[in-house]
Amino acid sequence: MAGVMDAVNQRTQLVGQNRLELLLFRLDGPQLYGINVFKVREVLQCPKLTMIPKSHPVVCGVASIRGATIPILDLAMATGAGALKDQSNPFVIITEYNTKTQGFLVRSVERIVNMNWEDIHPPPKGTGHDHYLTAVTRMDDQLVEIIDVEKVLAEVSPSPETISHGVVDVETRSKALSLRVLTVDDSSVARKQVARCLQSVGVEVVSLNDGRQALDYLRKLVEEGKNPSEEFLMMISDIEMPEMDGYTLTAEIRNDPRMQNLHIILHTSLSGVFNQAMVKKVGADDFLAKFRPDDLASRVVDRIKAADHSQGQPLAVKTI
Repeated sequence: MAGVMDAVNQRTQLVGQNRLELLLFRLDGPQLYGINVFKVREVLQCPKLTMIPKSHPVVCGVASIRGATIPILDLAMATGAGALKDQSNPFVIITEYNTKTQGFLVRSVERIVNMNWEDIHPPPKGTGHDHYLTAVTRMDDQLVEIIDVEKVLAEVSPSPETISHGVVDVETRSKALSLRVLTVDDSSVARKQVARCLQSVGVEVVSLNDGRQALDYLRKLVEEGKNPSEEFLMMISDIEMPEMDGYTLTAEIRNDPRMQNLHIILHTSLSGVFNQAMVKKVGADDFLAKFRPDDLASRVVDRIKAADHSQGQPLAVKTI
């Protein structure tokens, strides 16, 4: 137990400091790509793969790794570049997203770099809507592209996006119609998933793309004399975002007495035992793994009921 707690303490030192570690890798060609180390379980030479009939074309096969059967995806093909051409001694990056484990086939793995989220930027304007990037950065005068893995996985293995019957009762849905929820996520796919789920509950959704944008938006509300906790029932924020991550966004909100009462849920594809310690450290109200429509809708329903019965905390009614 002591070893686990030491690891938790070590990994949480960066929380609220707007920093991350990127694993750099290459597909075909010289382009560098990055993935958050928090999502990486291990990196290994590609093991023997077993083909699965009628599987998605992007799935190269499955591998038996440490007693588990893990699907291996050709990341080059998944991002529209065609199958990985150079498959001489390829590597597999084993990752965990949205509580699911999968491997990504890549040509080579470079190194791990420690960076500031302020140095991670949204994709340049003009890249269109069909790209597979959530962000870009520079390392040693080279452009590093950070792939929208959630978009890749949504295309290969779509998750259900509808909430089950009975999760929202008629009375709660009626109350929800007058409420707003602020969502923050850099993935266009994730923003749409969350918006559709929340709109099914009945609330109005205001969607923003990253932590910096969200903090600027909330500060503007405060400068206009508005209280964010009265404007919004809650904020649901991703953790990994360019410019400012969700941990830092939460810490900034909690440190500002003008907005510190805003109810915050961190909603992320990051998995692992470290998250609860991190969430507690920055002062978020809750943590929820992506993407589980019933769980997300239930959190909103619970919040509606709690706010409705709370003395001195009015519901976040829409303003015209």
